[in-house]
Formats: sequence, C-alpha cells, structure tokens
Amino acid sequence: MVGYDTRSRLRRAAAPAGHVYTGLGTLGHHVTFYMRALASIPFALTRYRKHVLAQISEVSFGTNSLLSGGGTIGIVFAMSLAAAMMLGVETQRGLDLVGMDTLSGTLSAVANTRELAPVVVAIALAAKVGTGFTAQIGAMRISDEIDALDSMAVRSVPFLASTRVIAALVCVIPIYMIGLLASYLSTRLVVVVFNGASAGNYDYFFHLALAPSDLLYSGIKAVVFSVVVALVHCAYGYYASGGPAGVGQAAGRALRTAILAIGVLDVLMTFALWGLVPTIPGMGV
Repeated sequence: MVGYDTRSRLRRAAAPAGHVYTGLGTLGHHVTFYMRALASIPFALTRYRKHVLAQISEVSFGTNSLLSGGGTIGIVFAMSLAAAMMLGVETQRGLDLVGMDTLSGTLSAVANTRELAPVVVAIALAAKVGTGFTAQIGAMRISDEIDALDSMAVRSVPFLASTRVIAALVCVIPIYMIGLLASYLSTRLVVVVFNGASAGNYDYFFHLALAPSDLLYSGIKAVVFSVVVALVHCAYGYYASGGPAGVGQAAGRALRTAILAIGVLDVLMTFALWGLVPTIPGMGV
C-alpha cells in the first residue's frame, strides 16, 4: 500500500514536467512546419502554380470570400469603421480637456496608420480565412488524404501550406487598403461632422503627420501578420487529430494562438519600425 501511494505521488509530481515536455514537442513541430512552409514557397510557385491560383481565387471570391459581399472585406470595413469611430470619439474628448482639439487629425493619422488598420485586418483574416484553412487541412488529415498525397510523392507541406501562405500574401493588400481608408473616413466623420471640429485644421494636421514611410511600415505589418495567420492555422490543421471534434478544437486553438501572436508582434514591430521614442513627421517631435 505504501509503495502504491509513493508511485501515485511520483506520478502526480511528474505530471507538470510531462505537460511541459509535450508543449515543447508541439512547439518544435510547429516551428519546423513554419520553416518548411516558408522555405517551400519558391517550390510551390514553380510546381503548384495552378493550385496557387486556385487558392487565390478561393480566398478572393470562393468559399472564404474575401471580396464577395459579407466576406472579409465587409468584416474589415465594419470593424475598421467601429474601431476608428471610437478612436475619434475618445481623441476628441481627451484633446478637448487640455485645449488641443486641433491636433485630432494628427492622432488619427498616427493611430489609424500605425496600429489600428493592420491589427484589424489581421484579426479579420484569422477569424474569416484562417479558420477555413484549419478546417480544410484538418479534414484532409483525419480522412488520411494528406497521407495519400505523401504516398503519391506530392509534397504535402508546399501543396497545402505554402500555396495558402502565398494566397494570403496576395489578398491581404487590398483588404488592408480598404480597412485603412475606412478608418480614416470614420475618424474624420466623428471629429468633423459629429463634433463640429474645424475641417481645415483636421485635414492640415492629418496630412502633416501622415508620412509615406508610415504607410509603408503599416503595410509591412499587415503582410507579416497575414503570413503568421496563414502559418499558424495551416499548422494546426496539419497536425489535427481526434476526428471532426479534433478539427474544431484545432480551429479554436489556432485562432487563439494567431490573435496572441498578432498582439505580441504588433508591439515588437512598432518598436522596431518606429523606435522606442517615436517621432511625428512635420511636428518636430
């Protein structure tokens, strides 16, 4: 009896270490998958061109519907409008308290461009398109279709993951531009039309603070986020197990992981691109 109790205590004590070991193993599998998928992009472009075009078409106009009504374009537009509207409301209120409401255009140009637009696009891409990637690849995994591809000498990672990464890269630019435009319009609508601020002052400080480099860096953030979203969701689908329920769990885990990665990368890239002490073009600060 004493020996049994001792073994039970040892098993309970070793359980956390086992979870850590399993977590590190899963992380290793995913990092290896990301590297293989990225390294296989040139191979996918040369060997699976038709499949790449099919993925772009599907992501743009098909079941994942980036450009059709109610797809990611509509989601990004609506999310950008709502988020930028709240930004305009709080910006105007805060600056009114210190008598600097004429600078609302500056905050709109900086906040919408550097933070709001790329993050909204990335979250919408993860929720609308990324979960579709996980479900498609996960369904192929549990039905042994991926094993069938490997047995036919079709490289499954380039065929399934690299092609989808390319499609996400191609399709993220138009929805990012639409989301950014919606953010600009929504903030200006709230500040100028609803709150009665001077349109001339708003436009002057907006254009003064908006630099071409900010637009470039913001686009880079959106592209990086799209790659991360595609890789994370494809990896979770590729390693899915446990039948249809396992695919659903994989989609949920992939979405949580992608959103967390977007948040961490957003902070790191903001510091890397604009510095720890950012400057505002045209303002001398």
